[in-house]
Amino acid sequence: MDSPWKQSASRPLREHSAAATDAPRERKPLRPSGELRLYGLNACRAAFANRPQDLRKVYLSEARVADLKPVLAWCVKHRLGYRVVETMDLDKLTGSRHHEGVCFEMLRHPPKGLADLLADLPAAPAPALLIWLDGVGNPHNLGALLRSAAHFDVAGVIVPTSSSLDLSGAAARVAEGGAEFVPMARVDDVPAALQALRAAGFDVVATVPAGAADLYASRLAARSVLVFGAEGEGMSRELIAAATQRLSIPGSGRVESLNIAASAAVLLAEYWRQTRR
Repeated sequence: MDSPWKQSASRPLREHSAAATDAPRERKPLRPSGELRLYGLNACRAAFANRPQDLRKVYLSEARVADLKPVLAWCVKHRLGYRVVETMDLDKLTGSRHHEGVCFEMLRHPPKGLADLLADLPAAPAPALLIWLDGVGNPHNLGALLRSAAHFDVAGVIVPTSSSLDLSGAAARVAEGGAEFVPMARVDDVPAALQALRAAGFDVVATVPAGAADLYASRLAARSVLVFGAEGEGMSRELIAAATQRLSIPGSGRVESLNIAASAAVLLAEYWRQTRR
């Protein structure tokens, strides 16, 4: 009996599906709005380890078959389709050359509101750290931020409903699996959200490029919301005015500021140092 993990040299494309009549096709599959196309080995592995029941289909290169045997075994057991494809097919499927030989179609995480996020946190005065993104739109910055956030145990990211920012395949790949562990919540009413955060014992900390208190000379509250604005435009006046603290990261002054991903990593590391030492 042939191994299910080997491919005949005469067949460059292999399809495994729940339906015996599901023949291979070159066209890009249509995805329901509730699905996300993930790519990158660490991002896909983390998603499968965290919620295998949300997996819908797998595309992978021949070189990744050995790395993903547990995933393919799950697909066989649960009658999910997987397809071994060429690198250029993965380029087209993902819209990127950085897919690392794998692409998963997964259900998206269920949408969260701020009340859901707060309900999952330990009650005050237990330490908890949240991030609020105001005007940030770059998926690679989001991915880098989520990677740092997962490393430093951030409980969640808050984004206004009006923002176009959302988890994408590109952001998940850059996050290297971190997107699975940092939920995103959307808020409609900024004043009401700020009030709810204060009621839950959080201090709101605005991060600005200059003219604020030195981060390393300041004490961060055990329950803090770190607010980051878009590069150039910065954050809204409403959020700056609502802040309990306004902090800047000291440096040489040779550049105006760090980008949001680098700034977030510095702030998160300092919070960790202060609360976990």
